[in-house]
Amino acid sequence: MIKTVLVGDEKYKVLIGKNKIIKDYLPSAISKNNKILIISDKNIPDGYIELVRKSIPSSKVTDVLKIKPGEQSKSFSSFQMILNKLAKNKYDRSLTIVALGGGVIGDMVAFAADTFMRGVQLIHIPTTLLAQVDSSIGGKCGINHPLGKNMIGAFHQPTAVLVDIDTLTSLPMREYQAGLAEVIKYGLIFDADFFIWLEQNMPALMARDQAALQYAIARSCENKAKVVAADEREGGFRAILNFGHTFGHAIETATEYKAWLHGEAVGFGMIMALDLSFRLGFIDASELERGIALIAAAGLPASAPANSPTSDVI
Repeated sequence: MIKTVLVGDEKYKVLIGKNKIIKDYLPSAISKNNKILIISDKNIPDGYIELVRKSIPSSKVTDVLKIKPGEQSKSFSSFQMILNKLAKNKYDRSLTIVALGGGVIGDMVAFAADTFMRGVQLIHIPTTLLAQVDSSIGGKCGINHPLGKNMIGAFHQPTAVLVDIDTLTSLPMREYQAGLAEVIKYGLIFDADFFIWLEQNMPALMARDQAALQYAIARSCENKAKVVAADEREGGFRAILNFGHTFGHAIETATEYKAWLHGEAVGFGMIMALDLSFRLGFIDASELERGIALIAAAGLPASAPANSPTSDVI
């Protein structure tokens, strides 16, 4: 399955399938460059990194850099480590960086690709559901600052996004459920038909049914692409994608990224946003209940983290 994302004057493909797509499409995506750097994290199995590496023609110079996993690695120090690697190895604009991992890797690596030599080619191979349906598409990238999440960043569009749904088979359930928060978001913000489909098919998604999963990923990517194409740099309409994130980011910052995964914070952030919308009269009680019920059906938290500083902060 191939989806094409149009952003301004740039165009790139989002390919959704099983791991065969890596072998079939990665060589053509990197055909123009001879130097390839795969940046991954230590949670990605060596066997999968090797699968990606073997998909790259032997004529190209390929290296691998692994980053410590987790939101706390999305930092100045990790960013500097990547830049040091690029500078010491004397990479230039003939480089393609392959971001192999979840949202943290994708955001940070894309930021490095944007800033090194004023921009080098980037390929996303997202390995978590959250990254596959959200963070790998649209060009937003960056790192966290002690005073706020994603405060330092840029926009850097990839050359291609290769979504291998086989990577979700071994994804821990908690990580998988966190990704479902972003899927649900698309149904809540403007795709009513998708919301109804999710209500009907959440049991299949929780069971990781392949057909349901492939449809949900494709529909989510289509929705993200529509928004990004209309407003690449978040001048207005793209802000709709932040639904649940304003509250969610506050939770993450207040708990120093130690309580919840990003998707869990977004899930509860959406509950808070729905409740606020209800209080302001923008939605009725039945819409509030349906939204909360769908988020709960995905196994996402329905109350604030236990280590929240105070209920007034969040």
